[in-house]
Amino acid sequence: MPNNNDLVNIQEVSETNNMIEHNNLDVRTITMGISLLDCAAGDADTFCDNIYRKITTFARDLVKTGEQISREYGVPIVNKRISVTPIAIAGASACHTTADFVKVAHTLDKAAKEVGVNFLGGFSALCQKGMTTADQNLMRSLPQALSETDIVCASVNLGSTKTGINMDAVKLMGEVIKEAAYLSRDTDSSACSKLVVFCNAPDDNPFMAGAFHGVSEADVILNVGVSGPGVMRDALKNAGDMNFEELSETIKKTAFKITRVGQLVAKEASRMLKIPFGIIDLSLAPTPAIGDSVADILEAMGLEKAGAPGTTAALAMLNDQVKKGGIMACSSVGGLSGAFIPVSEDQGMIHAVEAGALTIEKLEAMTCVCSVGLDMIAIPGDTPATTISGIIADEAALGMVNQKTTAVRVIPAYGKKVGDSVDFGGLLGHAPIMKVNTFGCARFVNRSGRIPAPIHSFKN
Repeated sequence: MPNNNDLVNIQEVSETNNMIEHNNLDVRTITMGISLLDCAAGDADTFCDNIYRKITTFARDLVKTGEQISREYGVPIVNKRISVTPIAIAGASACHTTADFVKVAHTLDKAAKEVGVNFLGGFSALCQKGMTTADQNLMRSLPQALSETDIVCASVNLGSTKTGINMDAVKLMGEVIKEAAYLSRDTDSSACSKLVVFCNAPDDNPFMAGAFHGVSEADVILNVGVSGPGVMRDALKNAGDMNFEELSETIKKTAFKITRVGQLVAKEASRMLKIPFGIIDLSLAPTPAIGDSVADILEAMGLEKAGAPGTTAALAMLNDQVKKGGIMACSSVGGLSGAFIPVSEDQGMIHAVEAGALTIEKLEAMTCVCSVGLDMIAIPGDTPATTISGIIADEAALGMVNQKTTAVRVIPAYGKKVGDSVDFGGLLGHAPIMKVNTFGCARFVNRSGRIPAPIHSFKN
């Protein structure tokens, strides 16, 4: 006869198998963070050689290890990824022109393909307080770099609660996004899908496009992002009309079960690769697959469509309870953690937009309480650069004042208008073109300088 502990283990295995088979449960990514600080050189060619050598050495077994764990434990690991030190920092002494940074992007793309990962993040700049020459050159290289590479992802952090918002960087990024859209116009402006603009960016985020390896991290680290919107949706559907306290408990218990799978994978991958385990990111990350949707979770809580009155309250509760449940299931939590609301990657969000229930303004309100921000939103291709900068500034202000991470990943789809759609395929999905407020903000955006940090930022 099995003892009680054996019965608990058997029950957990059965629940996990059911979640994988019927609810799209997966480990969304194992992301190896690699420091490139020791790759610094006096010229771009040497820097590129050093980068290629280090990435292909440290990450050579990453994909193989992920596939082995999937086979042995029956847990799908959808993506194997790499994040690197922000290239504007690591390459400051080697890269003196935008062309130098484009060369580095090609090297990163080549190295990532050599080891077989899905994406590489960290073609990034951190300029929340000011911009170095290297920051500016990297940012200006982004349109060409992202349109000429396949799996390199980029990010720019241009605001924080501690420093305020760098409005010069905000203005520049509006122009950069427009140019990136034009240069990749033959693929629905897909270069913009690999570029995210942050306020309060975390150093240990395993999710793309915003992953980079923070300068305070170890030389190499392993971070894991779990998912499971389908599991959460079914748990809430089966919950019926219970009260909010009971609903909260259901979310917490479900998040605990999802996160335990991620902890198992993280520890095993760390052991096999002989690389320190970093963090588990608890985010509910949707995919275009039917049933793998955060919008479906919100509707299971009682909303007719995502975007209906009550959506922000429902998302706030979901986000908080996911963190409360997940944090008890693993040894170290980090990254973004909560619920993502990327429009193109979430079939339920797409349906809500098409039904007229969900607008950019409502999404902005939702970002006050979710993991990130305005994510994978396609907008008309003729949207002015200053309007894009205004959208970035608004989102950064929410993050700065509320002491949370916020981000913008918008795609001004070249030649497209409201009523059209874009299709990026795979994980990035497809999206309807959303209406943008057409009133101008150019005079505001064109003011130079920095929006000061809020009063509560001073904590010394």
